[in-house]
Parts: sequence; C-alpha cells; structure tokens
Amino acid sequence: MTQPVTPRRRLGLSGRRRLTGWAYATPTAAFVFVFFVLPLLLVTQMSVSDWGLFNGDQGINAPHNFSAAVGQRLFWPAVRFTVEYTVVTTVILIGCALGLALLVQESTRWTGFLRTAILVPSALGLASASLLFYALYSPDSGPLGRVMRDLGITSGPVSFLGTPGHALWSTVALIVWRYAGFYMLLLLVALQGISADVYEAAEIDGAGRWKRFGHITLPLIRPTLALCTILCVTGSLLAFDQFYILTKGGPDNSTLTIVQLIYNAAFQGRNDLGLAAALSIIVLVALLVLNIGQFRWLRGRED
Repeated sequence: MTQPVTPRRRLGLSGRRRLTGWAYATPTAAFVFVFFVLPLLLVTQMSVSDWGLFNGDQGINAPHNFSAAVGQRLFWPAVRFTVEYTVVTTVILIGCALGLALLVQESTRWTGFLRTAILVPSALGLASASLLFYALYSPDSGPLGRVMRDLGITSGPVSFLGTPGHALWSTVALIVWRYAGFYMLLLLVALQGISADVYEAAEIDGAGRWKRFGHITLPLIRPTLALCTILCVTGSLLAFDQFYILTKGGPDNSTLTIVQLIYNAAFQGRNDLGLAAALSIIVLVALLVLNIGQFRWLRGRED
C-alpha cells in the first residue's frame, strides 16, 4: 500500500531541489561576481578617486575626474566620430548581412559553398583581421593598391588610411568583411523559421516579391534584426582593436574613438586611471540607456 506524501517529505523534496538549483547556479554567479561585479566596483571607486597608474589611490577627488573627462579637448570629437562610425557600420553591416542571408536562404548547388565562404572570416580574430587588412592597405607593398593601379582605377599609390574619410571607410570595410557572416547566420536562422505556407498564401493572394518581403519577412524577423542591431551598436561604440592597429587614432586624431581615449588616459601620457575610470563609467551609462531604449522600442513594436 502506497504511503501518502507528508508535508515533511514535500518540504524535503523542495529543499533538495532548491539546493540542486543553487549548486548549478553558484559557479555562474561566482564567475559574474569575480569578473564583472568586483571590477565594476573597483572602476567606480577609481572614478571618484585620484588614482594614478604608478602612485595608486591618493584619496577621493569627486567629481573632478568626471568634469576633467568631459572637459578634455578630444572628448567631444571622439564622441562624434564614435557615433558616426557606429551609424555607418550598423547600417551597412546589417544591410549586407540581410542581403547575404536572403541570397543563401534557398538550398541550391552552391549554397553550402557560399555559406562557408561567407562564414570563414568570422573565425578570424579581430586583431588578426586588422593586421591582415593593414598589410593589404599598405601603399607601398600592399596588393590592393597594386591591383587598383593595374586595373587603371588609380594612377599612383593609394592612401587607404592617410585621410580621415579613407581611414573611416577602410575600417568599415574590414568590419563588414569580418562580421557579415556572423550576422548573416543569425538572420538566416530567422528566415528559415518562417513557414513556407505563409509565403504561398501571400502569393496566391497576389502579393509580389517586394510586398512579401515588406509585409511578411521583415515583421517576422524583427526580433532577430533588433538583436543584431543591439550587438552591432554595442560593438561599434566599444571599437578599439581595429582603429588601434590600423590608424592609432590618426590622421590627426580624426579616427579616435571613445575607448581609445580611455586607453590613452590610462596608459599613455597622463597615466591617470581615475580619469580613465570616469570615462568608462560615462560609456557604461550611455550603453545602458541606449540598450534599454532599444529594448523598449522593440517591445512596443511587438505589442
């Protein structure tokens, strides 16, 4: 005869389940605490302190670091360039990724080869890709300039990184080449999740290709597009590797990003960790506000 489950036994089972849940969650919580919460607390302390790279904490000086950060000569030019780079990169990268996803959506003879070829650059680290493009952009020994001269596009050496405009677009080309495959993969998964019956019904109703794209495809992949946009905007606002390797912020600080400004404040010239921490807090707050706004916009559009 089966004995009834007593309240004490139910409590024991519930307690064991809670302990099991805590056992699974503890390693992740410890990782987040050690590698995110503690550094964030340290950076917050640095941002309100006179904290040099070599002489350490010299005491609280709030809000001097924040006023000095905003008052820097290169702060607003760096903010403007970072925003400009973010807008240009996001529009071009998401547009290219969506086009590539539509191109390889249907299974054909060459689809597998095309998907692989587009995804291969995503396996390369950003620093390695930047070094590769730095060699390609070399005006003297780079093959890209030589090919352009052989084709008659230019008559002399091409300065891919020598002017502000060329440096911006050359870096955008690197980022699109490096990340288009990654975003294409995300969008391709979303496209393949749309039932073919929906397109067939729309086609029967007389909807053309562009109407199907505008009224079916885009609305159904909007969450994935929003995710890609958030990732792209966040990554572009935090751009550092590509500009540090390709341009070092030049020419004449025209490609200086806000993260490069943080690096320069901490390790070059002033060696002021307090100033760099204040800049980091400003960037963190801006990213939080921006991402919250994007999530609310997405939720409002879905409702």
